[in-house]
This record gives sequence, structure tokens and C-alpha cells, in this order.
Amino acid sequence: MSLTSWAYDLSGSLLAEPLPRRWAHVQGVARRARELQPILSEADSEVMEAAAILHDIGYAPALVKTGFHPLDGARFLRQVEHADERVVNLVAHHSCALLEAEERGLRPELEAEFPLERPELVDALVYCDMTTTPDGTPTDSHARVQEIVDRYGPDTIVGRFIQQAAPEIHAASERVLSRLERVESGASR
Repeated sequence: MSLTSWAYDLSGSLLAEPLPRRWAHVQGVARRARELQPILSEADSEVMEAAAILHDIGYAPALVKTGFHPLDGARFLRQVEHADERVVNLVAHHSCALLEAEERGLRPELEAEFPLERPELVDALVYCDMTTTPDGTPTDSHARVQEIVDRYGPDTIVGRFIQQAAPEIHAASERVLSRLERVESGASR
């Protein structure tokens, strides 16, 4: 079974029934990941799509331990599933998770347990997650950040974190879009 097939099966088994909206979101994030194939190697594309479909499994009721979904999901992937280490690290650090970990007092644990992947892969997952609505449809990073602030409230842990992370989220999205534009303009010449 391929890495992506395994990832879709696992994510669906954990999210589809208990959290259908979250399942729709991760499917949309995975679609975004497939759109990045022109700027990723074949191996990186597979890792990115697997990380995209798995990035929110830490929300699955059966996996919640700390209440911080990047850490809960990554620990499950590493300890129970023995998943590809790159996928595990991307799940652990998706969408500026270090900043939210800091808000929750979990940054030392996250940093000690999971190294950051290459910046272009981190950017790619930020882009995929932060340009996909909770229902799985495409959006832009500015609308997505605002949606999160509105949904959670500006003074909650998530609201504070996402506002703090917003400049990096937008910058990562711009870096990915620039890479895509360079590849597309080079291909059309």
C-alpha cells in the first residue's frame, strides 16, 4: 500500500464519522497538496499529500491526550503507526504550531520531540491548510485567518495564536504561490 493510500485510509477511519467537517477540511487540504506537484519532487509530493490528509488527526476523539492536536496527532503517528518521520514532523509542526504550543505551555515538548522539516515543505503545508476552509473549499490565507479568529474568538488561545502567526502564514502562502508562478511561467515559455 502506498504512503498516500495508507494516510487516506487512516485519516478517514479516525475523522470521517466523528468529525465529518474536519474530514471535509483535510480532504480539501490534500487536494491543495496535489496542486503543488509542479514544485515538489515525486517523493516530496507523496509526503506532502500524506501529511495534508493526516495533519488534523489529533482532533480525533480517540487520540486526544494533551488537547493540542498537532502534538497528539504526531505522537500517535510515531508511536502507534510508526509513520514516515517526515510526515510525523510535518503533522507536528503544521501551520505555525510552535506558536500555539507556546500559548499552551507545550513548546518545549514539541521542539524536543519533533524536528522541523525543510522550510519549503513547512511552507507548503501551511499554504495547503491555510488556503482551505473548514468545509474543504479553496480560500486565501487572509480569509482563512479571519475565519479562525471569528470562529474561536480573538481572546482565546487559538485566536491569539493565529493572530500572532498570521504574518508568517501569509508569507509562507506567498512563497508557495511565487514558486508556483515561476514554474508555470517557465513552462509556458
